[in-house]
Amino acid sequence: MVDHLVNTEINSQRIAAVENCFGASGQPLALPGRVLLGEGVLTKECRKKAKPRIFFLFNDILVYGSIVLSKRKYRSQHIIPLEEVTLELLPDTLEAKNRWMIKTAKKSFVVSAASPTERQEWLSHIEECVRRQLLATGHQPTTEHAAPWIPDKATDICMRCTQTRFSALTRRHHCRKCGFVVCAECSRERFLLPRLSPKPQRVCSLCYRELAAQKLQEEAEEQGGVSPQQLAHLGGAFYGASSGDDGDDDDSDDDKEGSRDGDWPSRVQFYASSVSWSAFHS
Repeated sequence: MVDHLVNTEINSQRIAAVENCFGASGQPLALPGRVLLGEGVLTKECRKKAKPRIFFLFNDILVYGSIVLSKRKYRSQHIIPLEEVTLELLPDTLEAKNRWMIKTAKKSFVVSAASPTERQEWLSHIEECVRRQLLATGHQPTTEHAAPWIPDKATDICMRCTQTRFSALTRRHHCRKCGFVVCAECSRERFLLPRLSPKPQRVCSLCYRELAAQKLQEEAEEQGGVSPQQLAHLGGAFYGASSGDDGDDDDSDDDKEGSRDGDWPSRVQFYASSVSWSAFHS
């Protein structure tokens, strides 16, 4: 790949430039043996709408953040270890082309590139980095992935009860297990999902019953049996229900940043074949 760039001055300068763009809010990125392989702008499908995000591919991590000033200032840095990444190719939609999903145990999301060529470059480079990382660490590919959140605009009614209609007063919520858009009544329960957070997370009623039954079954196997009384009290058995707003924030980090996304071109410009939004180093 670009092993010859390890410990070179040009690689150090590139990484330092990325660190400077994120400023004090970002994590240090320079490590022995780390190489910056490529960078570019991709559109990320967030909860409320698709937004531009700057992505940096290193040989061991994928870094992304929001754009304040192109090539000068970024914020909300996210770091994903590549050994946890799985990619899934997705079909085009009316609103987005050249899509694929980045899946990890903690978070999964959809991105799109400006052209099929750029998408293929991203896919091939990421897959090769993942392969090398797994080979170097001896780890197995991740088989469990977080469900991507279904965008708010995908539905006007609760995807569980199919009765509640969302409005300015009736909020949408997301199940952390299945990613469905659900109403407050259908997502009153909380369940501990260690892969996502050390705190119990909002889950829909169906996922809660499935998770609680699975938990009870595991405990039964350990203890040698489960009573009918235990089975009859699945509801509220694990971390219980939540009434009203308990501080659970359904906005992803991307949506908390507001609607202002700096000097970002129109979607027509982004998909213009004559413009390249990504570059890979050699």
